[in-house]
Amino acid sequence: MTHRFLTSHQLEQYREEGYVIIEGVVDEATCQLMREALAEWVDQSRSVTTHDDTYDLEPGHTAKDPRVRRIKTPHLHHPLFREFLQVEKFKRITQDLLGENVRLHNAKLNVKAPHFGSPVEWHQDWAFYPHTNDDVTAAGIMLDDTRVDNGAMFVIPGTHRGEIFNHHGPDGYFCGAIDPETAALDFNQAVACEGPAGSVTFHHARTVHGSAQNTSDRARGLLLYEMMAADAYPLLSKEDWPTFTHRLIYGAETNHARLRDVPVRMPLPPAKHQGSIYENQMSSKRYFGFINKDAAPPT
Repeated sequence: MTHRFLTSHQLEQYREEGYVIIEGVVDEATCQLMREALAEWVDQSRSVTTHDDTYDLEPGHTAKDPRVRRIKTPHLHHPLFREFLQVEKFKRITQDLLGENVRLHNAKLNVKAPHFGSPVEWHQDWAFYPHTNDDVTAAGIMLDDTRVDNGAMFVIPGTHRGEIFNHHGPDGYFCGAIDPETAALDFNQAVACEGPAGSVTFHHARTVHGSAQNTSDRARGLLLYEMMAADAYPLLSKEDWPTFTHRLIYGAETNHARLRDVPVRMPLPPAKHQGSIYENQMSSKRYFGFINKDAAPPT
């Protein structure tokens, strides 16, 4: 396949550093429509009191002061987020990185409200869903201008070419986070993924990343699409064949799983706190912590 969109420099950065930031992928009109959809979801969350199939709520969420940290599977709840996957520019970039045939793993819309927003501790996506090969990536669409102070994601370049770190707690159960006190990582090498609204980050599933709380007076929305080459088959899955094949978004289906010698730590035994990554990480050691103590989960 010939390269369709990314420059040779961008492709090399992704291969060597495990991430790339591309500005101007999403136009402002589309970003605004997505922000409006998000605002409507947040308003509707006033009637919700606990996590459900749509909402992951912040600690302290109330009807008077709704606090949402994630909209789950937005592509299943609103056509805008499903149709965006077929935007030509986004499709071409994704195929540059993964090849012609691409499957969607999941989508989510992470929210960091001003002076709030739960941190996401250091982790590798690969720890949650290992596959038969590691042509697996996550695209993060910045719905707002994103800087360090409003909760930009950090990545540690080059970690996608190294080990899969332990994401289990002292009790042996999966907790979805790397222990910052014991992992052989230099957090001083972390790079902030900043950019204007409409920018998109792509980070490899093995790249170590995380984000702090939003300490600014500006919101930060990040729409994430997790995708992989169609011949990357999950090592853990309960899906039937029709459901699995329905997630193909580009190219042709295949029942040939491509195997690659990649490190794997299975996310077993499963986390004691089930649900999203925020729930999984409740029992993990903190690196980013909670600057706003009202946002901290109960201990």
